[in-house]
Amino acid sequence: QVQLVESGGGLVQAGGSLRLSCAVSGRTRSIYPMGWFRQASGKEREFVAVINWSGGNTDYADSVKGRFTISRDNVQNAVWLQMHSLTPEDTAVYYCAAGRTFAKERGNYDYWGQGTQVTVSS
Repeated sequence: QVQLVESGGGLVQAGGSLRLSCAVSGRTRSIYPMGWFRQASGKEREFVAVINWSGGNTDYADSVKGRFTISRDNVQNAVWLQMHSLTPEDTAVYYCAAGRTFAKERGNYDYWGQGTQVTVSS
């Protein structure tokens, strides 16, 4: 089992920045690709970013490329999502997830955090 706890969400003005954190515990010796997803009110949960176990490979949704950066530290057992140039369209609950392979599909991820709310005001 792997436990994931997100933090760092909040209210920010358009154009601002936030850094989300995901603390990983449990079977952390298992090597997982880690992803961030988000779910806006009334919408399906969507892929945001993924990072492989070493941190050497990342991928992003087109909507966040150039604005968001995913990173991880396997010693600290943590994953981060640095978000810049936020817009109201980025408003959502953001979820950290541990996956089986480096992928964008939700079905690839077995472990999920409880989510952290990000609200961007115009």
